[in-house]
Amino acid sequence: MTETQVLVINADRPDIDQPLAMGPEPEMLKLAQHNYKSGEWPFPVRLVKPGTKPWDDATYLASMQVDDKQIERKEIQAIRQAYRQGNQTVRKLADQTAISYERVRQLVHKYSLPLSNGYWRAEKRNNPDEVIAYQTLARLCEMIDAPEFSIRQASMSNGVVNGYYISRVPKA
Repeated sequence: MTETQVLVINADRPDIDQPLAMGPEPEMLKLAQHNYKSGEWPFPVRLVKPGTKPWDDATYLASMQVDDKQIERKEIQAIRQAYRQGNQTVRKLADQTAISYERVRQLVHKYSLPLSNGYWRAEKRNNPDEVIAYQTLARLCEMIDAPEFSIRQASMSNGVVNGYYISRVPKA
């Protein structure tokens, strides 16, 4: 098995044409750590593969873009942490995590996080990712433009109202 060849370059002034050292990756890592700790290289260094362009702005900016899934994971972690601290309603979770009420509500229902209060849930029949949930029946009626009695009736039999599956999620 061949070892990957790498170049050690100055991270402050990346110049791939004038590497500080070149060799197998494990050896170069040890060398870089030793020389940085000993003060021989008083600047940060970077290990790069030959032929890469560390100064390429487009690649650098693309690597800095925040991933939507990563943001969502952090928000879910914050919501779960606030839930463990005793905030068990959507409003309290939103206040504690500084995430908008609508976003907390969306994430709580998308990931089926338990709450200590019941709520009404409407899931679009042809798009299960589109979920509408409210703690009061009146608000749900406004959102899906349906009368209260038909929503109550549909929730007892998992029926459909205006293209939405209706369900009542009890207190946890």
